[in-house]
Amino acid sequence: MSVTVSFSSSSTDPTSIAIEEEVDRIKNDEISTCELIKDQLFEVGPRYTDLKYIGEGAYGMVVSGSDNQTCQRVAIKKLSPFEHQCFCQRTLREIKILARLKHENVINIQDIIRSNVFEQMKDIYLVQQLMECDMYKLIKHQKLSSEHVCYFLYQILRGLKYIHSANVLHRDLKPSNLLLNKNCHLKICDFGLARIADPSFDHSGVLTEYVSLV
Repeated sequence: MSVTVSFSSSSTDPTSIAIEEEVDRIKNDEISTCELIKDQLFEVGPRYTDLKYIGEGAYGMVVSGSDNQTCQRVAIKKLSPFEHQCFCQRTLREIKILARLKHENVINIQDIIRSNVFEQMKDIYLVQQLMECDMYKLIKHQKLSSEHVCYFLYQILRGLKYIHSANVLHRDLKPSNLLLNKNCHLKICDFGLARIADPSFDHSGVLTEYVSLV
C-alpha cells in the first residue's frame, strides 16, 4: 500500500527527525495517505489529497483538499483536542450541534475522519465546504458597498433565525466566523462555544429583535 508524503522543507533538527519518524510509523502501519503541512501531519487519505494550507487558530489548522469521490475542493480542519478536557468538550459540542443544523447560511460537516483504534486517536478531522475567505479578511482589505452590506446582513439574519429556531445560541458571532465565497454567499461557522438553549425558556427578552424581522 503506497504512502504519499510531501515535505515543505528539509532539515536535520530534532523536530524534523521526530516528524520523519512519525511518517515512517505511518508507512509501517499501512495508513493509505498522509501529507505534511507546516510541520502538521494530515492523515486524511486516500479520499482527500492535494492539501493546501489555509490558516490556523488556537484549536487547529485548516487546509483545502481534493475530495477524490466528488472531485471537489473541500476544507479540512484538524483538531487535536485530547490533551485538555475543555478542548474535548468544545470539539464534541461543535460536532453534535453542526450534525443537527442544515441550512445554506450555516457551515455543515460533510465528513469526520478519525482513527479506527480508540487508543491511537490523537486527532480528528472535520471536512466542510470550502469558502474563499472570511468577513474579517474582506473588510480589512476593502470597503463594502451598501448593496454588499445589505446582502451580507440578510444572510447573517437568515442563518441566525434558523440557528435560534433549533434552540442553539452561537455565542461567538464575529467577522472571522462568517465565511464567504466568490459569489458572496455567506455561512456562519465555529460553534465551539455554542450552547443548547432551554426550549421551555422564553428568550424573547434576551435575543435581539432582528430574529422576528427575517
